[in-house]
Amino acid sequence: MDSFIRNRIEPWMNEPFDQETQKEVRHLLQTNPLKLEDAFFSDLSFGTAGLRGLMGVGTNRMNIYTIRKTTQGLAVYLQEAFPSQSISVCIGFDNRFHSEEFAQEAASVLSHYGISVYLLKKLRPTPYVSFACRHFHAQAAIMITASHNPKEYNGYKVYWQDGAQILSPHDQNILACIKAIDGFSAPLKPNPQLIHVIDETLDAAYLDAIRPLAHFPTENHQHGKELQIVYTSFHGTGITLAPQALKDWGFSSITYVEKQVVIDPAFPTVAFPNPEYPEALKLGIDLLLQSHGDLLLATDPDADRLGVVIRHQGQAQILTGNEIASLCTEYLCRLMKKQNAFPPNPAIVTSVVSSRLMDAICAAFQVSCIRVLTGFKYIGEKIRNWEQDKSHTFLFGAEESYGFLIGTHSRDKDAIVSSCLIAEMALFFKRQGKTLVDILHEIYQTYGIFRDAQLSIDFEPSKEGMQAQQNLMSKLRNSPPSQIRGKNVLLFEDYQKGLHNLPPSNMLLLKLENGIKLIIRPSGTEPKVKVYGEIVQSYKKDLASEIEKADVTLKTFLQEFHIDALS
Repeated sequence: MDSFIRNRIEPWMNEPFDQETQKEVRHLLQTNPLKLEDAFFSDLSFGTAGLRGLMGVGTNRMNIYTIRKTTQGLAVYLQEAFPSQSISVCIGFDNRFHSEEFAQEAASVLSHYGISVYLLKKLRPTPYVSFACRHFHAQAAIMITASHNPKEYNGYKVYWQDGAQILSPHDQNILACIKAIDGFSAPLKPNPQLIHVIDETLDAAYLDAIRPLAHFPTENHQHGKELQIVYTSFHGTGITLAPQALKDWGFSSITYVEKQVVIDPAFPTVAFPNPEYPEALKLGIDLLLQSHGDLLLATDPDADRLGVVIRHQGQAQILTGNEIASLCTEYLCRLMKKQNAFPPNPAIVTSVVSSRLMDAICAAFQVSCIRVLTGFKYIGEKIRNWEQDKSHTFLFGAEESYGFLIGTHSRDKDAIVSSCLIAEMALFFKRQGKTLVDILHEIYQTYGIFRDAQLSIDFEPSKEGMQAQQNLMSKLRNSPPSQIRGKNVLLFEDYQKGLHNLPPSNMLLLKLENGIKLIIRPSGTEPKVKVYGEIVQSYKKDLASEIEKADVTLKTFLQEFHIDALS
């Protein structure tokens, strides 16, 4: 074993590390040194979303020691950032293994440093923690979650006082404070008087905050029972609030995917609890068709992402994140125009990888469509900036990865309020004899056919895997293709250069002569490279066949690109 790695491992076999941790390190040293090397070759990276990684022993793992050290660094930075204020931090957690334990450890550390803590008593969604941060006027918030990652993962998301995820320079300043801490400490003595446990009474404040966002509250309550909803929470936090919020908006005809609304950190019915994956939606789709429901709503484990499936002409049709975002954009714009209810300088915010259909819709209604880098933190930043300079008014935020937000009660994507919006929209059109698929087709007939698909180039979850990810990005960046599968590349952009008034980002864009656009970026938390593809074609006369042809063209192209990228 490399001496550098060995020196990093050695302290973990002694105090202050607990006996169980020491035993596990010794066991892995004897039985699986490669796994141990991967757990110690680096420190778990603290980025703009905080921490996320595999759980286990080691400096490159989520465990009580990395949580403790990270929270120490956060505490030091908070005291530097707010030197003359009484500081408070909200802390929440999801359903994952060790989430509650990690939340309690963070609370202990912060209270040790004299910082007040609002610790949620029970698991709640991620956007709820963002809301709680604003509700209690806290200086920061922590959410223990790995969102939609597999069961082996956990994470530590940090929010600033506006309720949005931290951005530069806070992320780098916190990281500097973490690095300044020498080694890992023994448990720190908490100050129980500074830890305030928050019970379910805060739920009412959250529901009060989202209730005014309904556009047809009277109609929803009068006719909401006509909409048959199937709901799944993927064993996570959504079940604590989504049904209550839907009923509060008037939608009480809810059938549950019983096996998946049971809170369980092992995720027994889904390998990947992510609404982007069709296989995760299978139980919900089966129930949707069996019960003759109208739509399936699926929230991921921390209920910040929302998947939607529509029963259309007797078949289940899964909507992509871009399709959901486009439907919401058209619905909100058309509604506000009809009601003459647009606020001053209305704007919708989406990411650079999202569909160009949103731009076309916004242009038709003279609404600004603002593009930001991938990460809902950048949408939260726009909300904060516009509240200060009044240059725009926020209407809706969306990412293609199934993250949506109406309202400013939370500054992160919110699958709870988004479920309510989708239900309202589905009821609105059902009473006209249409499904959301019908409306999507009407949008294509008006603006053109915009179809999207994704490709994930996955590598092993290891040091070598992360290096392979970096090598692929370097290869594409340093030797950009002039042609792909015989089609000329008309435009190549490297966002690492800070294009379009955006911060530098490790992302590449290619536009080809066949109407296909590719955006390529590495995952920030996993050894994979994501490729976002979109094809745009004009509508002629046979919508169904034209959609099918566009889908086949794009998916075939992505498959061939995958082969070329790894060759």
